[in-house]
Amino acid sequence: MRITAEGLSWSVAGTPVVRGVSADIAPGETVGLLGPNGSGKSSLLRCLAGLRTPDTGTVRYDGASVRDWSARRIARHVAFVDQDARADSDLRVDDVVGLGRTPYRDRWRGPDATDRAVVAAALQRLGLTALADRPWKTLSGGERQRAHIARAFAQQPYGLLLDEPTNHLDVTHQLHLMELLSGTDRTVLVALHDLSLAARYCDRLLLLHHGCLIASGPPAAVLTAERLAEVFEVDAALTTDALGRPQVTYRGPLRAPDPVPATAPAPRTAH
Repeated sequence: MRITAEGLSWSVAGTPVVRGVSADIAPGETVGLLGPNGSGKSSLLRCLAGLRTPDTGTVRYDGASVRDWSARRIARHVAFVDQDARADSDLRVDDVVGLGRTPYRDRWRGPDATDRAVVAAALQRLGLTALADRPWKTLSGGERQRAHIARAFAQQPYGLLLDEPTNHLDVTHQLHLMELLSGTDRTVLVALHDLSLAARYCDRLLLLHHGCLIASGPPAAVLTAERLAEVFEVDAALTTDALGRPQVTYRGPLRAPDPVPATAPAPRTAH
């Protein structure tokens, strides 16, 4: 599925968050969405997933505007994975993953054999089969994140939109996830903070700064020392790994963090 943003803008209380972003993600492509905190990555993903209505611009799936689509119809095309996997449910892990089947079920129908087979495959894909019967609340942050990703796969979408899915994951599961995303035939847009990880596994990168798309292209074209200094305010060196992909090494920040205001309360001391 092709996912297209045409001049998307979105604001909060009159403050622009996403500013005129246009991007085109080809069928089967894995694209990394980069930018510092507050650059508009999460908001852009939510607009593309139909969870927020842009102030201006159009979201298209395979050329069709989704402005008037129902939530169920959108959910049959794309799955969205948030960066925060909350643990306030009494469900079991396989029940949470089974929520991905909701767009395909009538309100009063329980899971059928197809649903159970799809959920089992999604659990296996994320290495969660042994945890299927565990209460959701007992999982670690990384396990919950993997369960949310399994839920997205159980949704059987044409496109996957993921907001910092490597949060809470250890190195092994970060690599496994990125290999899974880059190897799928789904269209993938994934927001990441690890620039080297994005460069290694993504076909293209989109770089946001202050809500604007300032660079788009192959990792080697987007990730330059000058651009990382401008956008992330870091002194970085770029080398290439064994696969010829950019690898980022940080020498340090280019400026100190903003000072604590003089009116801020003094920190409490431990007793």
